[in-house]
Amino acid sequence: MSTLLTAQSLHLDTAFGSLLESITFTLKKGDRIGLIGHNGCGKSTLLKLLDGTLSPTSGSVTQAASCLMARVEQHLPESLNTMTMLDAVLAKIEENQRDSECWRAEALLASMGFSETDWRLTSGTLSGGQHTRLLLARALISEPDLLLLDEPSNHLDLPTLLWLEQFLRGWSGSFVLVSHDRSLLDNVTNGSWILRDRSLHFFALPCSQARSALEERDRTDAHRHQAEQKEIDRITASAKRLAIWGRVYDNEDLSRKAKQMEKRIDRLKDEQTELTAGSQWQLKLKGEALIADRLLELEALHVRPAPECEPLFTLPLQRVKSGDRVAVIGRNGCGKSSLLRLLWQQYQQSEREDAIRLHPRVHLGYYDQTLHQLNDGDSLLEALEPFAPLSEQDRKMALISAGFPWLRHQQAVSTLSGGERSRLLFVGLTLARYSLLMLDEPTNHLDMEGKEALAETLQTFEGGVLLVTHDRELIAKGCNRFWLVNNGVLSEWHDLDALYALLTAEESGLPLTEVKSQPEQVIQQAPHYRESDALLERLIELEEKLAEDVTRKEKHQKPALQKQWREEIEALNKKLAI
Repeated sequence: MSTLLTAQSLHLDTAFGSLLESITFTLKKGDRIGLIGHNGCGKSTLLKLLDGTLSPTSGSVTQAASCLMARVEQHLPESLNTMTMLDAVLAKIEENQRDSECWRAEALLASMGFSETDWRLTSGTLSGGQHTRLLLARALISEPDLLLLDEPSNHLDLPTLLWLEQFLRGWSGSFVLVSHDRSLLDNVTNGSWILRDRSLHFFALPCSQARSALEERDRTDAHRHQAEQKEIDRITASAKRLAIWGRVYDNEDLSRKAKQMEKRIDRLKDEQTELTAGSQWQLKLKGEALIADRLLELEALHVRPAPECEPLFTLPLQRVKSGDRVAVIGRNGCGKSSLLRLLWQQYQQSEREDAIRLHPRVHLGYYDQTLHQLNDGDSLLEALEPFAPLSEQDRKMALISAGFPWLRHQQAVSTLSGGERSRLLFVGLTLARYSLLMLDEPTNHLDMEGKEALAETLQTFEGGVLLVTHDRELIAKGCNRFWLVNNGVLSEWHDLDALYALLTAEESGLPLTEVKSQPEQVIQQAPHYRESDALLERLIELEEKLAEDVTRKEKHQKPALQKQWREEIEALNKKLAI
């Protein structure tokens, strides 16, 4: 297996101290690596070191002469906003070759699902999902051996996310994928880099299994550290006793032995197993339940992006009560965020639309995906004041428990990263103890541990929740009701698997009405939904079930089912010729 890229002893210093230390690895042909870690640990920075955008403080990155590398940007460069989609792809080709190579750009865009009419669209007007496909096309036009992808799943709607997953599964090259989407990583990678404590930990396993392996290593390290500390404490007590005896009895031999033991203690401390610092913040949301038959009632509501605009969708009679955790699902631009924004605006007004009825004692909280509830000019301490009438000391303790040391409490909100702003906003929402909480794309700035903690804390949230998200793990584990916005109508679903199958089919060009009314006939007759698509969906479903089960503790696993799933996966792989 040929080497594509080698990093040797990478070290990077920043104004706030070391970010990366002694990063060494070899990337080979066929490696499909998931790069994971806490927000701010340096994942995007590491990609910039690999493609040469940044230079390390020390160490080196060596790229094989035969390796062609391309990076998929996280955002479309502003210089491309006025270009057509086709021109944006051609911009990655040498100018004197663009005319002769135009056919390749057109073929690539067609393979990404774009029609000839789409090629002429202005790049700045594209949706988030279209942006991701265009960025992929710009990277693939050079036919790279190695792709660097920096959170390509961010801001994608669920159908486009499912498309991205299938694309990466079918791509034959190597890649390094930064993502916080566990399902995506489990389904497309064969190795994991976990960036933690400024070091890189490698596992030849997909994400879930790699994280379990690291947790097991942490437990082993903790036991070893405990045993080493016990030995250090024993020798320390003996050295202290000998030192006292040496002084009391004026015995130089005993004093010399005490000093030798102290040197041994220093050596043992230097060699002692290091423990991870871990995350300083545990995401918790606390709410209050109102004893009422409903917190919110919506009837014949027309949701518009602005009062003068046409409705994006119509919402029939729906009620939300304490304990309801409602996931609002749909494509980007269908009106999910507009619904939450409308409710927030109406809550702040004394007179509301007849179609919106809120309980008179409801205390409504709102997580805006743009994080605009936080004023840029406020200090961290001041930013928490509007959420709850707490003393300055209580606010300081809340910041410290969220991983903001007291030296940063006067830091301006404008200087925070997206992940830090998100963390600060969650602190404020927790302090307020809302009875109805609306969360608009809260996972955009959360790492994997943050998403898992959010799903867990939502399960015990005593109030009601309206959640807009495309994260499958969060929807499945954190919500108990599911609203789908599609074709201008909001409907409630009770079967998530059926809903996902519907969205996947629709992304392949299958009309929603046909899938709902004739699911079996559609798979047989629809030209865009071949038998292989159904087999691939089943394969993805089985791999997700298997990956989830093997991450459980051994006593909770189901070996018989695992064997059955593996046999079916093997059979499906043969059918699909994978």
